[in-house]
Amino acid sequence: MAYDGIIFDFNGTLFFDSDKQEQAWHTVSRQLRGKGFTSEEMYERVHGRSSRSIFEYLLRKPLTQEQVWELIERKETIYRELCLQDEERFRLAPGAAELLDWLCEHDIPHTIATASEIRNVRFFREHFGLDRWFDPRRIVYDDGTFSGKPAPDIYLRAAERIGLSPSRCIVAEDAPVGIEAARRAGMSVIGVATTFRREDLSDYDLLIDDFTQIGPQQIRALKA
Repeated sequence: MAYDGIIFDFNGTLFFDSDKQEQAWHTVSRQLRGKGFTSEEMYERVHGRSSRSIFEYLLRKPLTQEQVWELIERKETIYRELCLQDEERFRLAPGAAELLDWLCEHDIPHTIATASEIRNVRFFREHFGLDRWFDPRRIVYDDGTFSGKPAPDIYLRAAERIGLSPSRCIVAEDAPVGIEAARRAGMSVIGVATTFRREDLSDYDLLIDDFTQIGPQQIRALKA
């Protein structure tokens, strides 16, 4: 798993928020079709998927980009309020800040590649102080211009943003579709067992529960 740079998924990876994501999606699903998601739908149709694919699944029809943005804002307004209400757990994943500090200190290229849209990225930047570790110009988010996971597009764009060949990148991911996207991009994978159980994840190079289990010493050992 030798590498030159690291790309982080955000939701469920750097921020453990699957409970809030699920609650917000259940609320929107009830609004749009009169019922929430089943457990199977949540794992197969929601976690790691693009908002467009989720909304088109809910409504059973193709949507214009304008319709998608309107629906995204409805759902994300609910989600952001849930985050703010949970002050105790509204923080980065254990060990994340220490690892990010080390990456910055050693000039190791890194960025975020998230299925969130720009309003959420701004929200996270403000409340987590992400500009301390990440160049905002390098963060890749859902702007409607590329296919969602499991397509590799988001990770290929992230590798381009940090100026590296995909084969020289490691991706930290919590969802099977995200792991598949990283693999299709030709990247190594650190699986983060938060949203999904350990037995539900596969095809990773390393599996962790949080970033206390792969701190600077382990990352240094992997460095080419």
